[in-house]
Amino acid sequence: MKCRVCKGEATIKLESYNTKLCEKHFLAFFERRVRNGIADFKMFGHEDKILIAVSGGKDSLALWDVLKNLGYNVTGYHLVINIPDSSEDALARSREFADRIGSPLIVENLSDLLDADIKNAAHLMKRPVCSVCGMVKRYRFNRLANEKGFTAVVTGHHLDDESAALLGNLLHWQEGYLARQYPALDAKPGMVKKAKPLIYVSKKEIEIYAQIKQINFASSSCPYADGATSLEYKAVVNQLEEKMPSTKIYFLKTFFKKYRQLFKDTQLEEIGELHKCPECGYLTAGPICNFCQLKAKIAGRKIRVDGMIR
Repeated sequence: MKCRVCKGEATIKLESYNTKLCEKHFLAFFERRVRNGIADFKMFGHEDKILIAVSGGKDSLALWDVLKNLGYNVTGYHLVINIPDSSEDALARSREFADRIGSPLIVENLSDLLDADIKNAAHLMKRPVCSVCGMVKRYRFNRLANEKGFTAVVTGHHLDDESAALLGNLLHWQEGYLARQYPALDAKPGMVKKAKPLIYVSKKEIEIYAQIKQINFASSSCPYADGATSLEYKAVVNQLEEKMPSTKIYFLKTFFKKYRQLFKDTQLEEIGELHKCPECGYLTAGPICNFCQLKAKIAGRKIRVDGMIR
């Protein structure tokens, strides 16, 4: 098996692209896919101060690594959720990697933000743990970015994540989610721009990259993720990809080509006008933001909004 680029020995076969590569040229391929994603969606530039959500897993650490190698100014952010047999390792891997590449890492602990663990918080909100965990992370991630002067926030969502999410949103015609499902969202007053630089990169390719670069990532899975509907959608798109290579990338790229035509008149204000939360000042479409709702439920108190008790 020969490398398509150098004709030397190839150790990596990428069925989705019908190509074989050696390790050196796979790394070049991976970086090129990330560069193309950043350029195609005008995500950010080298002048930006970027905050990356770091979980300690392979996706976020691989993204941190490649952005650092491409010369971007990147700082990591890790929120400790205090999940038994998971969070301690995730924090250790995040700190270890920050030291390895010489980038700063901001760490916060959920226990300093809420007077409840994530499982009890989900129970109070009557929502799945993953949903509440994601809400809390997004809230702190975006607030911190504003407070610390970051101009872009990025996450490690990749091709598999986004193709599965797109399938679910289309099946249920979640127009609000579809209107937001774009790899780069522009900055708005009080909100910095958001981006997903791994949009063209698959989970398999990230795993290969992490292995070649010897990235020591947290491997323990979250015990609360079992039964998540996103796993079902991923299973479907993976089956399609196995039978018809390139399905994921074609599915996403076709959607993005049609995106502006489908949602050019859809604004966030139509989904729900954004205004400042009366409790914390964070932008929200509801009477108060979800994070403040959660804090109020934990404290067992009602919140007064527009003269009404809610």
